[in-house]
Amino acid sequence: MVLNKVGKEIPQEYADQYGVFEGELANIKPYQEASRSIKPVRPNDSKLLGSIREAIEKTGLKDGMTISFHHHFREGDYVMNMVLEEIAKMGIKNLSIAPSSIANVHEPLIEHIKNGVVTNITSSGLRDKVGAAISQGIMENPVVIRSHGGRARAVAAGDIHIDVAFLGAPSSDSYGNSNGTVGKTTCGSLGYAMIDAKYADQVVIITDTLVPFPNTPISIPQTDVDYVVEVEAIGDPKGIAKGATRFTKNPKELLIAEYASKVIVNSPYYKEGFSFQTGTGGASLAVSRFLREAMIKDGITASFALGGITNAMVELLEEGLVEKIIDVQDFDHPSAISLGKNANHYEIDANMYASPLSKGAVINQLDTAILSALEIDTNYNVNVMTGSDGIIRGASGGHSDTSMACKMSLVISPLIRGRIPTIVDTVNTVVTPGTSIDVIVTEVGIAINPNRPDLVEHFKQLDVPQYTIEELKEKAYSIVGTPEAIQYGDKVVALIEYRDGTLIDVVKNV
Repeated sequence: MVLNKVGKEIPQEYADQYGVFEGELANIKPYQEASRSIKPVRPNDSKLLGSIREAIEKTGLKDGMTISFHHHFREGDYVMNMVLEEIAKMGIKNLSIAPSSIANVHEPLIEHIKNGVVTNITSSGLRDKVGAAISQGIMENPVVIRSHGGRARAVAAGDIHIDVAFLGAPSSDSYGNSNGTVGKTTCGSLGYAMIDAKYADQVVIITDTLVPFPNTPISIPQTDVDYVVEVEAIGDPKGIAKGATRFTKNPKELLIAEYASKVIVNSPYYKEGFSFQTGTGGASLAVSRFLREAMIKDGITASFALGGITNAMVELLEEGLVEKIIDVQDFDHPSAISLGKNANHYEIDANMYASPLSKGAVINQLDTAILSALEIDTNYNVNVMTGSDGIIRGASGGHSDTSMACKMSLVISPLIRGRIPTIVDTVNTVVTPGTSIDVIVTEVGIAINPNRPDLVEHFKQLDVPQYTIEELKEKAYSIVGTPEAIQYGDKVVALIEYRDGTLIDVVKNV
């Protein structure tokens, strides 16, 4: 075992292969970017094919290769299931899949794992039954969990080499020019797909809206695309907004949001031209409402809002309170539509969004970010991956990227969920190191990381109850008791990569 910087033991074989987490910037070094194999298209060649099966045949996909997908349709995605079903019928086995994330809707993946079609997975998240099956040890090889920035880094650096990317696009022309703002299954930004299109050896665009050439605006250009397939439906637009995006009437969430907005508004960063990223949960969306009121009262405009974009941000743009939106993914239909119609709503890829190895990600320009958590420990480490039962049910997302790079990161969370404390002695799984987290916000008050004496000093007069993180933990334990330790097995079922590619933690079977 090798002990890493956050005190987690990494088994020797994985430590040798990946290296262990040594600090946020310890492994940010110059590197040689990966290249791809390209098969030139001649003037009379057609890219348009009749079926997914024909596309699989044309790419020459065979046992042992790596394929990728994006998750811009979230719970409405049909593409990954359609493609894997066809691959399974063709008898292709032993594939590595590298989707940008995996949703509940991808439950059929479990059968493909059992049947040996899929033997390796790298993803940002694993939800519901897929996460539970992985936690039970269904796979021989551990899943590799990467953040959005970490995945972009891994693709650009060649840690993930994609043989074929199967990318759903709401619209495409017959030459492959694609976007997410035209068509019947609009999802908005294709930020995660754009990376795959740029680095994969072969790219298959799967669309349900074929339009005349040239299809503009161009998110994925024809120069990155080998084949185009038109199908009946690539997804259910209603599934894009499922679960994550809702306005809250919950008094606890509203109090958390009020405290978080007070922290932001009274911070040294709240001034004309400040920038922010909010999350998608009820409390996060409520923060943007409180912020809006403060910005109107104070006559302040934000230079940009970043992220996963919701309608709450679009409204701020259209009211003139935010000058620009920078968008790697949309979480609801109105923001997908906004990308198509608002000149100051810009699409970027995951590399530009959050890669630690690019020549400067947008998160590096961010003032403040609001993030969520399943668990936070007294060293401010955050778990967004495993539940209180140790089962994988979350996603790394942009958590470790954004919190590290922005000037002030807020993690908002209720003190307890049901009968389970959120603030604990030690989190089950470290995804984001405590050195990246600045302020914890709960419904009973806030805790400021002592690593930020400047903020401790600045917020002395803040009209919000303040505690140490230990005091918040004790408050949680006094209500619901001390949580019992989870009984893990010996098998490593997931490797948690930090954004630089080293291992910050591992997850064992339950």
